[in-house]
Amino acid sequence: MGHAKKMPDFITLFNYSSVRKMIATAILSTFSVVSVYSNHAEEAGAKTHENHESSTSAAHTDHAKPEKYDPGKMIIDHIADSHDWHLWGEGHGSVSISLPVILYTKSKGLVTFSSSKFEHGHAAYEGFALNEKGTVVWEDEANTEAIYDISITKNVLAMMLAVLTLMWIAIGMARSYAKRSGKAPKGFHNLVEPLILFIRDDVAKASIGHKADKYLPLLLSIFFFIFVNNLFGLIPIFPGGANVTGNIAVTMVLALVIFLTVNLNGNKYYWKHIFLPDVPVWMYIIIIPIEVLGVVLKPFVLMLRLFANITAGHIIILGFFSLIFIFGSMNQGLGYAVSPLSVAFTVFMGLLELLVAFLQAFVFTLLSAIYIGMAVEEHH
Repeated sequence: MGHAKKMPDFITLFNYSSVRKMIATAILSTFSVVSVYSNHAEEAGAKTHENHESSTSAAHTDHAKPEKYDPGKMIIDHIADSHDWHLWGEGHGSVSISLPVILYTKSKGLVTFSSSKFEHGHAAYEGFALNEKGTVVWEDEANTEAIYDISITKNVLAMMLAVLTLMWIAIGMARSYAKRSGKAPKGFHNLVEPLILFIRDDVAKASIGHKADKYLPLLLSIFFFIFVNNLFGLIPIFPGGANVTGNIAVTMVLALVIFLTVNLNGNKYYWKHIFLPDVPVWMYIIIIPIEVLGVVLKPFVLMLRLFANITAGHIIILGFFSLIFIFGSMNQGLGYAVSPLSVAFTVFMGLLELLVAFLQAFVFTLLSAIYIGMAVEEHH
């Protein structure tokens, strides 16, 4: 009685699925309308300029033609990492958040500057430039000296934001439990607690057994890290839109953590099953290579499954969204006609990806727990 509310009212409101769907639909619809309008305006301006130039020179008319929309480039630019966080616009008129570029070379030592110096890949700075893939290279193509890029890129910043979000949730829950000892959590914490209990009871304990508490912090960290980054990746505006778990380098590190955890904690029965399996000796020549290969393939499959599923989801959503501009480039009326259907499919896939975001985090965590359980299982 008389105490202030622990959580803002808008969080309680956001817990309703209908509210979340309405917000997502409004954001995507608004983004679609603005994109279509700006595309129409660019086409109209280009046509006006083209007509003006045609009265003076046919050569100028050729140069005034608007650049054709390339959906493949747009999709690749979105799912790839970059040295800036693009917000809107194209070319020199695009608006983005500049990120720190941190490079090390033997000749220059540590070099730091803002990615705005590259002017979206159209300029070089201090001998460095961005190639078509967004990688920092020497401006002088003849220079073969190694460049070590440790910049804070879009994916790195997105992971930092995800970690800060998880810290805010975890610290808030810890304080709430300390103040409300023996009571049920309130607000947003009431949504997170069942996920924690689910991972503890139905994943960790079911797969590892009585040793589950030792590995529970690792499994919870992996689950929520993947889940939060998957959700942030579905938000079309900053601070969302980064394809973190669709980056194979990120999934490789996660899989490497599981690989080391499994093999460094494996007991003698785990290694005996690999190198001295309970089969006739003459079968060792077949079974042992398969078991050794399985040690490597298990984390490899973890890496590949998460990377492929998340990247495919982004590509499908952007593919549906690109239909507006593909048909619009052929005929303005077709662009407006296909836009409601395109937005509807985009929203549908976005909602489906909410389920995929959870499933991929769950599958990665479940398989990790199973592999750990196999490694620490005691002989009966």
